[in-house]
Amino acid sequence: GLGHEVEDFWTHDTQPVDYPDYALKVGLAVASGGCQRGVVVCGSGVGASVAACKVPGARAALCHDTFSARQGVEDDDMNVLCLGARVIGPALAVEVVRAFAGALFSNADRHLRRLNKVKAIENDARHGVFDDTARRRP
Repeated sequence: GLGHEVEDFWTHDTQPVDYPDYALKVGLAVASGGCQRGVVVCGSGVGASVAACKVPGARAALCHDTFSARQGVEDDDMNVLCLGARVIGPALAVEVVRAFAGALFSNADRHLRRLNKVKAIENDARHGVFDDTARRRP
């Protein structure tokens, strides 16, 4: 209804599924450029946001208000919106998705600087910079 072409990766029955499988599909679709943005829904939204953020190039965030959904795109170039089906009602979810879909990254210098720092962390992770740190943990 907002004029966007939608690609549906979700399940179409009532059987339980594992949200990481679907967060991965959406994250990959966005990170590859196959989709401009994505929306992932799970019970709380937390698991979906954690899983989607593991995909390099996916910048996912859990939002249950219109300000965070809009600001996440404008300031942080968020490209995956995560929602908690057990947390947010359907009417508010529609408004949050509307705010997310209608927002544009500002390209302001300070936001570009910060986004580039986030991308640098992601690039370091891709190249194993943090691997030794993870192995040293108890």
